[in-house]
Amino acid sequence: MKAALSGRQDPALVVAGRSSALRVTGLEDAIKRAKAYEDAGVDAMFLAGAQTRAEVEAVSAEVNIPLLLGGAGGELADLDFLSGAGVRVALQGHLPFAAAVKAAYDTMKSLRDGVKPADLTDTLASPELMNQLTRRDDYNQWVKDFLG
Repeated sequence: MKAALSGRQDPALVVAGRSSALRVTGLEDAIKRAKAYEDAGVDAMFLAGAQTRAEVEAVSAEVNIPLLLGGAGGELADLDFLSGAGVRVALQGHLPFAAAVKAAYDTMKSLRDGVKPADLTDTLASPELMNQLTRRDDYNQWVKDFLG
């Protein structure tokens, strides 16, 4: 972590420690690791495998850096609780990836089944959304700045 922090060139880049200790070696070790990451200077702590409020509360009580969770199901689905416990990112598993895989599959299947590409417009991202997600305005500015 010290090497990652030392190599950081963009001050907006967040360096997070990560530990699976909650599920592998237990709460006490997870707290010990979170404290060590905090002492090293990381910006946040990713608690992989957190499943209970008690786990999140116990770690949160021992560190002063934001927490990140890899999943927020079950009793951790309460966003107000998570916010109050110092959790700033609560991933929802791999739902976006699974949705993208299904969309790609459905599109390829439709094309294989003879649907014309022009008829798929209602299932595609709009040009405006594509421009936003690909940072088209930034790209155009970089072309001007660097390729003149």
